[in-house]
Amino acid sequence: MATADLQDELSCSICLSIYTDPVMLPCGHNFCRGCIGGVLDAQGGSGGYSCPECRAEYRERPALPRNRTLGNIAERFLSAQLEPVETQILCTYCDSPVDLVCVCASCCLTGEHRGHRVEPLSEASEKKDMEERAASETERVTALFRGIRGELEALEKRLLNEISRQKELIFLQLRDLIRQLEIQKGKLSRKIRHTEELCNMADPLAVLQEWEDERALDVGQISETLLTGLAGIVTGVKGGIYGQEATDMLFDINTANNYLTVSGDRKSVSSTTKNQNYPLTAQKFIKYAQALSSRSFPSGRHYWEVEGSESGDWGVGVAYPSIEREGDPSRVGFNKKSWCLTRLSDEYLVVHNHKTMGTDHLVTSQRIRVFLDYEAGRLSFYELSEPIRHLHTFTATFTEPLHAVFSIYKNSWVRICS
Repeated sequence: MATADLQDELSCSICLSIYTDPVMLPCGHNFCRGCIGGVLDAQGGSGGYSCPECRAEYRERPALPRNRTLGNIAERFLSAQLEPVETQILCTYCDSPVDLVCVCASCCLTGEHRGHRVEPLSEASEKKDMEERAASETERVTALFRGIRGELEALEKRLLNEISRQKELIFLQLRDLIRQLEIQKGKLSRKIRHTEELCNMADPLAVLQEWEDERALDVGQISETLLTGLAGIVTGVKGGIYGQEATDMLFDINTANNYLTVSGDRKSVSSTTKNQNYPLTAQKFIKYAQALSSRSFPSGRHYWEVEGSESGDWGVGVAYPSIEREGDPSRVGFNKKSWCLTRLSDEYLVVHNHKTMGTDHLVTSQRIRVFLDYEAGRLSFYELSEPIRHLHTFTATFTEPLHAVFSIYKNSWVRICS
């Protein structure tokens, strides 16, 4: 039974035979190189590729790295299988059954039995030991696969439970937000009715008296409640249920201005008055203390978080790789190829194509989250305060891959949060 289970584990799901030169797809499923190669060749004309086992899809033809461990196990399994015995010979001297090879000591000594090969008992014992070891190894490998299967099932169960918990949490957050909006809606409705009543009053003095005594509804607070609530929910949905994590990135030292100091792990950059004399490259910013990330984003949804110094001014945003590197056109935000949020003293400014706008938000936290939806053409900035505050969203049609960009002014620093 254990041998049959192991044979199932070591069989290709396409040809149903023991693996021959097994390779592994990115989804983790294994196939014979020839089998999966034929399937991918057939799929090539349809514009996409998929795994025959789990139907995972790939835009481009996936690489087929060899699974050496699985190949070795398959070879050992094949070598351990005993060939069926077509005939059995009885020793005419000792009257004991032998499988083509006699191990009878009397036969070896007297030479009476010459109908088959005579094998020393020590060699026969060694072969038996090898067979037993092969059987033991087969059982061990089967148990290993059984344990892996059990762990995967347990992991799947934990993930499903976590998804359910996150869904319930998001539902509660939405319900609280709706309740707050209903309260604000009620206040606004009462205010509208009261205003209509004032409009119908004939005595102007009474109208003025009522208006002076009535407190104006805080519309700004309503907007803030809606935006911060939705920002927190969106962050929870993207980071919790779908498992999206902050995009990891590093500073590209080849783009760093000479008056910036880049840390050894390329996660932090700070201004300096000492010329660093970095090698002159076509990518380096010459006039302004700026740097790009080494990673680019040609598509998809991404977010990253940065922390800046409390003193000094700094900015974060995105830029095309074709942004100028010399002169005034290279300044982030002051061209058509970059979008930037700048922290100046205790306020935020957003800049693009020479246009500067305030955000009506004072600085309460040194940590900023940048969210990019390339296909939707949206670039959003959030202050990671309590609660999270939405600062601004740019909308554009992006035509080139985007890099994260950082501006560091005098006596300031910026760190990419892991």
